[in-house]
Amino acid sequence: MVNYMLQITAELENLTDLQPQGGCDDPNFSYLFKLKCGRCGEETQKETSLTLSETVPLAVGKGTVHLSQKCKFCGRDGTITMIPGRGKPLSHGDSEAGKFSPLMMFECRGYEPLNYLFVDGWKAVSLEGTKFDEIDLSDGEFAEYDEKGECPVMISNLRSTFVVVK
Repeated sequence: MVNYMLQITAELENLTDLQPQGGCDDPNFSYLFKLKCGRCGEETQKETSLTLSETVPLAVGKGTVHLSQKCKFCGRDGTITMIPGRGKPLSHGDSEAGKFSPLMMFECRGYEPLNYLFVDGWKAVSLEGTKFDEIDLSDGEFAEYDEKGECPVMISNLRSTFVVVK
């Protein structure tokens, strides 16, 4: 079992607190990424989508996980369980400093998460206090105008990484 923390960063122009629409522990927010088998190293062809609200029972034993599947190449079973409560919004200060912000932790058995894809369902707040909801980051950026603050707002240079944590 290995815990991977998904961390994100971006260039935030006149924005702060970038996070999923319902907060970092939004039960309906979709995390989309590819997987690599821990045994044979084969990468999945398609992205896997996980949400906190969807679980499946373990094939052996008691309990639930957010993903349970076999590697199509070697047949090894693997599971992923999401661990909420560790994420925080990406602040303007962290963005300016080029720091990554933790988003979600994944407990992985038999798989390694790779290549997180940004999708829709994000929110942020302008430095003047205007809220921007339902931001779609699937194109890799977001640009709008803050009428209240009379300034442009933008999210660009999106980056993510999975870091092993204890």
